[in-house]
Amino acid sequence: MIKRTRGEKIFAVFNVILLSLIGLACLIPVWHCLCASISDPITVSKTRGLILWPKGGVTTIGYAKSLQNESLLRGYVNTILYVILGTGFGVLMSIFAGYGLSRNLLFGGAIALFLTFTMMFNGGIIPTYMVVRSLGMLDTRAAIVLPTALSVFNIMITRTSFKSIPEGLMDAARIDGAGHIRILVSVVIPVSKAIIAVITLFSAVQIWNSWFHTAIYVRKRELYPLQIVLREIVLQNTSQASDAGEATSELNQLHAIIRYCVIMLSIIPMLFLYPFIQKYFVTGVMIGSIKG
Repeated sequence: MIKRTRGEKIFAVFNVILLSLIGLACLIPVWHCLCASISDPITVSKTRGLILWPKGGVTTIGYAKSLQNESLLRGYVNTILYVILGTGFGVLMSIFAGYGLSRNLLFGGAIALFLTFTMMFNGGIIPTYMVVRSLGMLDTRAAIVLPTALSVFNIMITRTSFKSIPEGLMDAARIDGAGHIRILVSVVIPVSKAIIAVITLFSAVQIWNSWFHTAIYVRKRELYPLQIVLREIVLQNTSQASDAGEATSELNQLHAIIRYCVIMLSIIPMLFLYPFIQKYFVTGVMIGSIKG
């Protein structure tokens, strides 16, 4: 066993404290929303500051009222559809692009450099809007899915992961007569499940939380994703609560917890998804970053 120096011990303690504080900074807002969403509406409407435990008894009236909102349910369905389509397309294209760039092809390095350049500089909102409009995608699902489906970051970590695969495996497949598609499907993808799981998680979370592009490209309310609906509900409830006057009114009391309920409804799916991919997460990120 290697004995650590005094400086290493101090550094380790500092890391634990720092990461614990960062973890609490991420956890406390979620815990506050959860506790407030199942607390008594009257108590919540009169409470200022953090709510770290359900107050006034546990109730689900806020969730019941929130789920009666047809826009919220439609937003859920739309977002799930966008996540499935966008993640599927993005991961597939990242795999193809990553494999192509991982081979020692002519101008492969220049292409990778050009793609990396787009991560730092892009065409801007107005030119992108004009491209989407010229393609006839305004007010369509394609405007929500396609412009942000492909991530250069995902391509780069996929490329790095594929480059770390021993060439002997691919040479053996070539000797057996396999082409690039066969090698990709039978050799590369089976040994790259960790990195594929990671880029799937990255893509799904990015699409699930996305709202800005929808606000620009889409005006049809029936196409709105969950985040746009959530924003409208929170703003509407805040405005109505302000107009209601007395904080003891029944309407104002309900608005006090509906905001928290819709926020929790929007993050619960991602909280459930992460544990299933967690075992691949660290491995995939490390594989995608240690060689390039």
